[in-house]
Amino acid sequence: MVLVQASGQGGAWYTYQCSGSGFRDGLYRAPVWIPDGEALGAAPLPSPEELAQQARSQLRVPAARIVSDPAGTKLVHLPTWLWLDRGGWGVRSATASVPGASVTATAAPASVSWSMGDGSVLTCTGPGTSFPVGGDPRAVSPDCGHTYHRSSAGAPGQAFAVSATVHWTVTWSGMGAGGTFPDMTTSASAAFRVAEAQALGTGHR
Repeated sequence: MVLVQASGQGGAWYTYQCSGSGFRDGLYRAPVWIPDGEALGAAPLPSPEELAQQARSQLRVPAARIVSDPAGTKLVHLPTWLWLDRGGWGVRSATASVPGASVTATAAPASVSWSMGDGSVLTCTGPGTSFPVGGDPRAVSPDCGHTYHRSSAGAPGQAFAVSATVHWTVTWSGMGAGGTFPDMTTSASAAFRVAEAQALGTGHR
């Protein structure tokens, strides 16, 4: 709609106004100057950064889910393998567009920070490796694991509070430009009971 008709200047300032219910895209569009005789449809496109912000707001990354082996009670001095469910690990993207332009924001998991409840903290660069069927229970995970050196008997609920925080890098590209956003994070928690090992057999865990 016309905001201000400029006398003697051959044009006017216009603001955007929807005529129907439409879809609210969350973008603020400043008034635009349109000279007389120029089509209203020739108003400038949103900037790449504006569309990037909208695409970022539409990004949805999955929640993490902790998996471990041994699956039940862990044993002191016996390696515990740690990994995240693969369904929550992978690149996610969202695209914001207007006629004639679009920008895509992409989130990629980069690392996982683990807090093991016994004061230990570790960082894994991937989701971790699942324990192989029939594997040696004394084997150490090749990329993400922890060995407890005391039981959880004195911890609240007799279990260690464990958390895993996934760090996602966020980038955007489109309209001949690109950039980055601050990292996103998702997290998951679990309770690990750890007991003193009385004897270690050679069977399956």
